[in-house]
Amino acid sequence: MSSVAQKRSFGAALWDWLTTVDHKKIGILYLLGGGFFFVLGGIEALIIRFQLLTPNNDLISAGTFNQMITMHGTTMIFLAAMPILIGFMNVVMPLQIGARDVAFPFLNSLGFWMFFFGGVFLNLSWFIGQVPDAGWTSYASLSLISEGHGVDFYAIGLQIAGGGTLIGGINFLVTIINMRAPGMTYMRMPLFTWTTFVASAMILFAFPPLTIGLFFLTFDRMFGGNFFDHTMGGNTIIWEHIFWIFGHPEVYILILPAFGIFSEIFSIFSRKRLFGYPSMVFATVLIGFLGFMVWAHHMFTVGLGPTANAIFSVATMAIAVPTGVKIFNWLLTMWGGSIKLTVPMLYAIAFIPTFIMGGVTGVMLGTAPLDYQLHDSYFVVAHFHYVIVGGTVLGILAGVHLYWPKMFGTMLSEGLGKITFWFFLVGFHLTFLIQHWLGLWGMPRRVFTYMDGQGWNSGNAISTAGAVLMAIGITVLIYNIIITTIKNVRVANDPWGDGRTLEWAIESPPVYYNFAQTPLVRGLDTVWIEKSEGNESGITPAEPIQDIHMPNGSIIPFILSMGLFVTGFGVMFRTEQAWGLPVLIGGLVWVFLAMAVRSWQDDTGYYVTKEEILRDLKRKGGQK
Repeated sequence: MSSVAQKRSFGAALWDWLTTVDHKKIGILYLLGGGFFFVLGGIEALIIRFQLLTPNNDLISAGTFNQMITMHGTTMIFLAAMPILIGFMNVVMPLQIGARDVAFPFLNSLGFWMFFFGGVFLNLSWFIGQVPDAGWTSYASLSLISEGHGVDFYAIGLQIAGGGTLIGGINFLVTIINMRAPGMTYMRMPLFTWTTFVASAMILFAFPPLTIGLFFLTFDRMFGGNFFDHTMGGNTIIWEHIFWIFGHPEVYILILPAFGIFSEIFSIFSRKRLFGYPSMVFATVLIGFLGFMVWAHHMFTVGLGPTANAIFSVATMAIAVPTGVKIFNWLLTMWGGSIKLTVPMLYAIAFIPTFIMGGVTGVMLGTAPLDYQLHDSYFVVAHFHYVIVGGTVLGILAGVHLYWPKMFGTMLSEGLGKITFWFFLVGFHLTFLIQHWLGLWGMPRRVFTYMDGQGWNSGNAISTAGAVLMAIGITVLIYNIIITTIKNVRVANDPWGDGRTLEWAIESPPVYYNFAQTPLVRGLDTVWIEKSEGNESGITPAEPIQDIHMPNGSIIPFILSMGLFVTGFGVMFRTEQAWGLPVLIGGLVWVFLAMAVRSWQDDTGYYVTKEEILRDLKRKGGQK
């Protein structure tokens, strides 16, 4: 191929990815973007651990340490775990319900680009030298007095990225409600679709409080709003309420899709229907409901009083019940099953005791009198990471190995996958188990150094060694991905051999219109039912082959999100730099022009003809 042709093909591919509204490609973009920020947040975590490796260490300064812990937490929660899970939702959920795409493909693209530009905006603070330093929770007492524009980067960047997440949540809700294949009642939906549904509903109710809080914080810092400044009649504690009304449901927004991934894995690799499916659905919905009723257990020490503390303490313990139902159902799914110890199954099995440990320490912290002793100690850090890493991140790593062949048509190495698993799991427990004891021994969180002779030296050394093992595990995973991509060995529709839901009945990776014919769902685990009755294709069609309506791609989401990105800089520097106000005005004009163009556009999509579909089926050897 000539260099001109190579440039043209690269340009065409780049344009295709910039303008795509295909849910599968957008899901892959989320995984790539979230994966990049995951590595970035991991590097920040390693710097934190190396700073705490020895007493009186001066690897980084106290100010840089504050910036590091703030950016680590913010990046991992908002820019890594959340987008990666949304990536899985994007790729898998429409396939599981037999849909061609999500309900609003244009908004799906807009949601991704808003997340991406919001994340880039936040991390550009490193290059400007004004980095958020008030913690990932950005409590108002600290964020109001933070100098420079660090907290402004936090507030504006999260507004842009959070808007994208809210758009995604609404999109998934409408898709699941309106676009299920014929025969797919709510009680025939796969567990991953159910957890996507409940997590999306939680996004719908949890993100607006965050939006309001960040709006108030921006006004306080830039325009003298005084919402949180107690010296001017504001209330600092209100920020904590607003943040945790978002922040605690966010924990369940992160963990529920991971629960869904594990539910699929236990069923596939135990070769059994998921035990107690109705109770699993009810438990998922109950977790979503109770998740909004426990936020003040983060605030036991602020002086709400014994009545409020008791109410939130009881609610915190109540939420352990539906989680316990899930754990017993997973165990009973494996009981008597024909278990295959694949890499995804290893993560799933390791997840159960790990997450139980995080849950038990959660109940301990939910006991208000004990929380007074453990508050702001490393015990809380250990608990939080046992839930998020031991639940969500293990779920993400399991999902990467499970769905990689469906997304890319190639299989990650099981041998390298097991190396990643053992390095990551052992490293994780080394890193965070000892932190429970560090907390009980009196080590406060968010301290950048400590004196010798306090009994914390060995604990911190063990913790840092564990972090290095985790980093090695992730490095092996990246190597695994690169090698698999280079080898490009193609796999079948269902490379695991025991797929039970619709995504395993179509080719890997799926064609852009997903299904040649809309499937007819005949029960829970519909593909398993079809195969057991001798239908090797795994799908009974609900309609004859006919033209398929598909949406056109669009560059407008990219342009609109870039306009918000530019506007953010204009807002911050409007009074300090000569270019600030023109950039602000130009950015707003840019955004509104992009919105206007989209409004004027009469985008009716296009049709994939019956002849094209038949040609694709013939190519696959599946013509009926």
